[in-house]
Amino acid sequence: MKIKEIMTTDVRTVSANDSITEAANIMKQLDVGAVPVIDNDILVGIVTDRDLVLRAVAEGKNAQERVSNVMTKNLTTVTPDMDVHKVADIMASKQIRRLPIVENNQLVGIVSIGDMAVEDIFENEAGEALHTISMGVRH
Repeated sequence: MKIKEIMTTDVRTVSANDSITEAANIMKQLDVGAVPVIDNDILVGIVTDRDLVLRAVAEGKNAQERVSNVMTKNLTTVTPDMDVHKVADIMASKQIRRLPIVENNQLVGIVSIGDMAVEDIFENEAGEALHTISMGVRH
């Protein structure tokens, strides 16, 4: 099975110049923990709930500050035609829970470890990936 078969394609994004508040509001509205960041139609980062807490709130930044100042910039991405098993392996090895899907330099979707877990056929791989990711987060 290809990742395009389970990825979310209706992805809400923010601009690199949007405020931290805008990103937080999108997360609240959609009940998601991450929003891709676009600049001139190119994926330049992702802002997560963790980014907002650690890089904005904990550092006392103004809520109107730009998303580009708190986003994660070094992204791992995959293409829509990649096998879900390979994607799960990438997520586990890099300890990431959400992965942007890019084609021709354009964001075409996003997949989360939860997306894979809901597919019964991938329960073991998603479970192993989540376990690996969760263990890596603990210090």
